Amino acid sequence: MKQEDMFMQAAYDEALKGYQEGGIPIGSVLVHKGVIIGRGHNRRVQNGSVVLHGEMDALENAGRQPASVYRECILYTTLSPCPMCSGTVLLYGIPKVVIGENRSFMGEEALLQSRGVQVELAEHEGCYNLMQQFIAEKPSIWKEDIGEPDALPG
Repeated sequence: MKQEDMFMQAAYDEALKGYQEGGIPIGSVLVHKGVIIGRGHNRRVQNGSVVLHGEMDALENAGRQPASVYRECILYTTLSPCPMCSGTVLLYGIPKVVIGENRSFMGEEALLQSRGVQVELAEHEGCYNLMQQFIAEKPSIWKEDIGEPDALPG
């Protein structure tokens, strides 16, 4: 298995963990020089969090890093990153994002590319199938996660 496939598999494993916990199956890993330094999955449901998307959880679990480390990282994520997660990639200068799938949700790939971030689509069928299964099972939670106004609580 190629190294980049191993990292996408690690992100997928995180997504599966989130699904098994009753959460939204989006996982991510932050890789620096061939080593995973942070891994995480969407914990919005589990933690009642407004910000713990998979990418944010992976960054949080990587801990505070010097800017020089972020500028040498690759972020692997199972789903196209939303505006919040894309903004964080830009804020910390992460130069490359590898996306498992973008058919379930198209995030801010064009914004990332316009700002010089290399965006690569892995077209990982497992990521797509897991997300489709979740959307079919829990459409209201999915709509809430992507910010559809009619699905927001209150």
